[in-house]
Amino acid sequence: MPTKEKLLQFMKEKAYNPMLKKELMDVFKVDRKQNSFFSGLLDSMIEEGLIIKTRKKRYGVPERMGLIVGRLQMNQKGYGFVVSDRPEIPDVFVPANLINGAMNNDRVVARKDAVYGEPRKIEGEIIRILERANTEVIGIYENNRNFGFVVPDDPRIITDIFVPKEETNGAREGDKVVCKILKWPGARRNPEGKIIEIIGHKGDVGVDILSIMRKYNLTADFPKKVEIEAMKIPDEVSEEEKANRKDLRDTAIVTIDGADAKDLDDAISIEKLSGGNYRLGVHIADVTHYVKEGTALDREALERGTSIYLVDRVIPMLPRKLSNGICSLNPKVDRLALS
Repeated sequence: MPTKEKLLQFMKEKAYNPMLKKELMDVFKVDRKQNSFFSGLLDSMIEEGLIIKTRKKRYGVPERMGLIVGRLQMNQKGYGFVVSDRPEIPDVFVPANLINGAMNNDRVVARKDAVYGEPRKIEGEIIRILERANTEVIGIYENNRNFGFVVPDDPRIITDIFVPKEETNGAREGDKVVCKILKWPGARRNPEGKIIEIIGHKGDVGVDILSIMRKYNLTADFPKKVEIEAMKIPDEVSEEEKANRKDLRDTAIVTIDGADAKDLDDAISIEKLSGGNYRLGVHIADVTHYVKEGTALDREALERGTSIYLVDRVIPMLPRKLSNGICSLNPKVDRLALS
């Protein structure tokens, strides 16, 4: 049974012409008993955009067929660019009339129709959508006599989403909502969806912040397993832990943060040496002493990636017991640090 790598290598050869599945099975001596497994291998390669299956059921690599696989980056004026999965391949410009129902950030296959200009520019048409990026859209609900529609917050989603009356879920004119797409757009048809969440009215205080949190699936709450692990971590540094560390408590060390900052994870010190030089110290809270690799705390922090600072709140990477407590270089308390 050939691997993906061997199939790709074979299809990229200059002498290769797109083949039927049966022909590929003959080349690689795939037994009929392995037919379903081989079909699954080809299907997975299609899903990844590594190969293309033509209308005549022949298989080949996109670049040998004048095709490009990539992400569609839309412009609010209606046109877009397909950015290839391979950085060495230039972007493909797609006019508005050739978007063919694709939406911003969808993974698509584009056919190259024209090459012009200097430096060379490629124009094309989207012929297939491999993966939809926008299953839910946040926007403003607007009412009509017989139906409603959602105007997306993201200007790169250029079509309003049609919402039948029975799918409005009680939304009112001007509400900020989350709309789940039920039917994808066509060349001349808007997408259709239903309201699954009402965030609040567009004029209400805090609704814009809540919209951002909902868009990026941000939450200040942590899973129960993470909270349980956090509760087991002490609030103070033990004498045993202090004994194994170099004591810098007599050094003047300062953080540089706003007066209202709570999670102080780094600090600096400066000392003048006898020879006239200076020693700059950088001190970082030793989070790894408390958050061990592979724990629920570690996995959640990896998933979040960073603390997020919004206008009126902070969404921490670690539970506040750690981020504002034992892992924060608060004044006049003992803390473990990497210096």
